[in-house]
Amino acid sequence: MTSPTLSPAGSLAPDELLDRLLAGQTEPLTHVERVPARDGVAAPWPEWVTPALRSVLAERGITAPWTHQAVAADLAHSGRHVVVSTGTGSGKSLAYHLPVLATLQSDPRATALYLAPSKALAADQLTTLTALASADVRPALYDGDTPREERDWVRAYARFVLTNPDMLHYSVLPRHDGWSTFLRRLRYVVVDECHAYRGVFGSHVAQVLRRLRRICARYGSAPVFVLASATAGDPAEAASRLVGLPVTAVTEDGSPRGGVTFALWEPPLLSTGPGRGTVPDGPSQTGRRVSSTSDQPSEPAEVRVRDAMPIRRSALRETADLLADSVAGGVRTLAFVRSRRGAEVVAAMARRSLAEAVPELADRVAAYRAGYLREERRALERALRSGELYGLASTNALELGVDLVGLDAVVIAGYPGTLASLWQQAGRAGRAGRDALCVLVARDDPLDTYLVHHPEALFGRSVEATVLDPGNPYVLGPHLCCAAAELPLTDSDLVLFGEAAPATVDALVSAGALRRRPSGWYWTDSQRPEVDLRGTGGARVSIVESSTGRLLGTVDGASSHAQVHSGAVHLHQGASYIVDELDLEDSVALVHAEEPDWTTHPRDVTNVDVVSVSSYLDAGPVGLFLGTVDVTGQVVGYQRRRISTGEVIDTRPLDLPVRQLRTTAVWWTISPDELDRCGVEPPDIPGALHAAEHAAIGLLPLVATCDRWDIGGLSTAAHPDTEAPTVFVYDGHPGGAGFAERAYHAAAQWLHATRDVIDSCGCEAGCPSCVQSPKCGNGNDPLNKADAVRVLDAVLASLPPDDALTTMNAPATANAPMPANVPTAERAQEVPAPRGAASA
Repeated sequence: MTSPTLSPAGSLAPDELLDRLLAGQTEPLTHVERVPARDGVAAPWPEWVTPALRSVLAERGITAPWTHQAVAADLAHSGRHVVVSTGTGSGKSLAYHLPVLATLQSDPRATALYLAPSKALAADQLTTLTALASADVRPALYDGDTPREERDWVRAYARFVLTNPDMLHYSVLPRHDGWSTFLRRLRYVVVDECHAYRGVFGSHVAQVLRRLRRICARYGSAPVFVLASATAGDPAEAASRLVGLPVTAVTEDGSPRGGVTFALWEPPLLSTGPGRGTVPDGPSQTGRRVSSTSDQPSEPAEVRVRDAMPIRRSALRETADLLADSVAGGVRTLAFVRSRRGAEVVAAMARRSLAEAVPELADRVAAYRAGYLREERRALERALRSGELYGLASTNALELGVDLVGLDAVVIAGYPGTLASLWQQAGRAGRAGRDALCVLVARDDPLDTYLVHHPEALFGRSVEATVLDPGNPYVLGPHLCCAAAELPLTDSDLVLFGEAAPATVDALVSAGALRRRPSGWYWTDSQRPEVDLRGTGGARVSIVESSTGRLLGTVDGASSHAQVHSGAVHLHQGASYIVDELDLEDSVALVHAEEPDWTTHPRDVTNVDVVSVSSYLDAGPVGLFLGTVDVTGQVVGYQRRRISTGEVIDTRPLDLPVRQLRTTAVWWTISPDELDRCGVEPPDIPGALHAAEHAAIGLLPLVATCDRWDIGGLSTAAHPDTEAPTVFVYDGHPGGAGFAERAYHAAAQWLHATRDVIDSCGCEAGCPSCVQSPKCGNGNDPLNKADAVRVLDAVLASLPPDDALTTMNAPATANAPMPANVPTAERAQEVPAPRGAASA
């Protein structure tokens, strides 16, 4: 880091800070985008806003609403369902505070429900509401951290309850009789940061909201839904799909905004040192092989490639230095890091740098992530607001609308997967109307490399639409069981749950999960259905220090195999621990404190079996398919790597259970004759397909609302179901999340970008900027960069343009010719019943 020139009491303008971070360098900076400041446009107070409420707002410096706040509040107060979709820091919360508080103050019996995707956001909103609301409103938190003794009080007396979809699903709806008074008087349901409800999680939340509407109707209420969203494509459609009702969108942002200097930053190349640049040879994988679908991958300490060549400095190290330099310059900075482990590493490295240059600031930087205890999270949030902390390395847990006024800069370690998330994270700085700096640091990854050299893909595009599918049978079936367990389902109820509900109910009856009676359909088990909204794969695993019994934190069940397996290194606020034992039966990982000079990286094996094909395109030597697949995966071992060099010390085996996922995939095949024609020899086919698969996964976020951690893939020279060389890319969620389907319909655009990134990369044999993957379960072996380009050229030569593909692809129906060896669609029609259902 550079030597400090300012005391922490000062602060630098964005251009000055950028010059400081560059410190005379020009190589890292690939583009600077200037987003101009904007003046605000105020509106008069709606007539129904009471003088008392205006007075309280005036005391907080709010003398008039911005235009979007007034329009959205008026719509909600008049009984219209509304979504306000404006920029970060635009004051969306006032758009729902106004109608809700005005109604609760004028009607002493009315109640309101607030739903947030995170506990931190709900806690932040409670602070604001407590200051705004009159004494009789009694806002209160009701989440997993609420003590048992307080929950009865909330149910009985609170009129504005702040919670999350998980508590609504697990606690409120199953015990609706205890909430009957509250639900009978419910006037508003606020759904904050609703763009966070995408993919399978969004589909689950959509069904939870339909169950809420059903229960409310039984008690005689029909609440108005008020939704808030970051700027998104088609917010009215997304919000309507989420709540199952027509929703009016307010998108014209009337708030003032400071200017943003947005820098794209590519870490510099490093020279390869002695002993670097080699990877131990492993067995050649010519059959089934796949990248892990873990959404919390291990972060490589340094990049290693097969042949010695220049490599790039890691994005984590670069981000840590930028964070330390900003803090040393008196700039309050938030660094967003993609993984929990990465956030811990960045914070630790920044503290070490500051300890050498400005020792008094070393303890002013911390990490923030999910899995911390409640007390730790709240303390960190308070310290950042108060200025006690100058820098924070966080996962996207702080991406949402927690009020962080006073931040001057944001550093983003790697493209977060969607433009919506990118702008949401960038908007964390400059929230008091001040100018701000945002730096996007590219990881050594195909997508990041592409974006920092093609800024038009970031700054010239509309924000993505939110993708969710409430009709996903892996979502709809379990929620129909939950609804039947809450109250018997009737024919009129099925309309609420969508067109697929009648057929799904019939399948659930056949499976023995539901039983038909004259009064409706009933849940057949004494225990409630088990439904995991967030797809975390079961109970959370507690991380406990063996010697003291101290609870360090938690990790979700799906990530536990990769993150806290026996022998894994676990980081917590800069301290290192080694996992002694992962007890899956008791959901606990026992650890001891240790500071090793190595990190751990899990390795897994995965198989993909085709269940059915829903659509396909016969393009001569190339076939393009969309359908249902079964993915089975197992973490089979882990590597230990030196922190300083990335050198592999050894590979150790693990004995963990196999996991199975039925999901949606897009896949393409190419005939061996075509591969021979384009010059790919049989021994090189596995490496060519593997390289193409990695790059395709990395580039899919260009055409789908996802990031590479949402998806997985497999490539093989001869798949038994297709009898051809095949590349699969699948959604990493049960039933699918819409990503593979989007890839199928934009295949030409997607694969063209993939081919261009590989071909334009300056490396010789493949690197993380093109074909290596940070989450490859096979150690990035084998890979063949040159042949991957030849394969993709052959595929693209056969595929029609995307607009033609939309009309040419053939649905796999009884009247359509089916490819050889593809199972019929019957198996794909199975409706999963949640655990707890009685057998037929």
